[in-house]
Amino acid sequence: MKAVMKVARGVGFVETRDIPEPFPSAGQVKIRVRAAGICGTDLHIYKDEFKSAPPVVLGHEVSGEVVEVGAGVDAALIGQRVTTETYFSTCGACAYCRTGHANLCLSRKSIGSAVNGGFTDYVIVPAHNLHALPDNIPFEAGALTEPMACVCHAVLTHRTVSPGDVAVIAGPGAIGLLTLQVVKAAGATAVVLGTNGDEQRMTLAKDLGADYLVNVNSDNAEELVRAITPEGLGADVVYECSGAGPAAQQLLTLARRGARYVQVGLFGKPVSWDLDQVVFRELVVTGTNASVPAAWTRALQLMAAGKVDTGRLITAAYAVEDWQAAFDGFEHKTAIKTIFKPGSAG
Repeated sequence: MKAVMKVARGVGFVETRDIPEPFPSAGQVKIRVRAAGICGTDLHIYKDEFKSAPPVVLGHEVSGEVVEVGAGVDAALIGQRVTTETYFSTCGACAYCRTGHANLCLSRKSIGSAVNGGFTDYVIVPAHNLHALPDNIPFEAGALTEPMACVCHAVLTHRTVSPGDVAVIAGPGAIGLLTLQVVKAAGATAVVLGTNGDEQRMTLAKDLGADYLVNVNSDNAEELVRAITPEGLGADVVYECSGAGPAAQQLLTLARRGARYVQVGLFGKPVSWDLDQVVFRELVVTGTNASVPAAWTRALQLMAAGKVDTGRLITAAYAVEDWQAAFDGFEHKTAIKTIFKPGSAG
């Protein structure tokens, strides 16, 4: 079967290879991949900015159907429409695992970086990672459950937003647009920041419920945000979803004193950030790493209820053989969210 793989460390070294079809061991299931989303992390792996273990099949945003189960797994799972958590293994014994924070386990191995992921026809995962896709969620939209779970972890697990808050979201990419929908579902006023190159994404942000759009290249963002906040003090919570250093710095000027700063995006490298402002403004700074199981449950509930529409974000679909065009379009923002549909070539 064809697979998009990181074949060696270093910048680049991604290619399509033929690999054998896998088979599940005890406690595992085999998923026929129907859709797999490209994440910013996949680009970071391509650029050697995120740790991986080549040769490895990329892709951790997956939906599909169970076609085979290993020993000890209920055969009734066969045929079920599912999505899957990303952790292939954790130690299960460290302080993080024992307290429900397996996402922080130092021995964690995830699909798409440490073990083979979903940019291919079939992927093997532990059976306990599965979540059933509600009937009203297509495979394409279901593949975006993983980034949605990451957003739910960032926004809701840590309780960063409350009804009536003014929330500023930097970056109208997939993560920003999901964050927008989650904060709106939580009852907040949403302000989305974008640049001159984000016209398509900002239009979609408005369609998805953004209360205010701010072009940071031409608008006075600080003045506009203060104009819509009580007493002009600034935002109650700011979410950095772009992975851009200047956005992170700007958000410090938009947050009121005592506000929350939430880092959701990945930069891939160190950035300049004025920590003195954290002190002067008494900001609560939160970073979130991937997700926890409860966030997947919340994500699917919001998606099934129609409060978050992940499918609207998908603007391009490719066969795995066309991975280079898919990566280029994703990186250059010609698409909002790009997915692979394995087996669709020919």
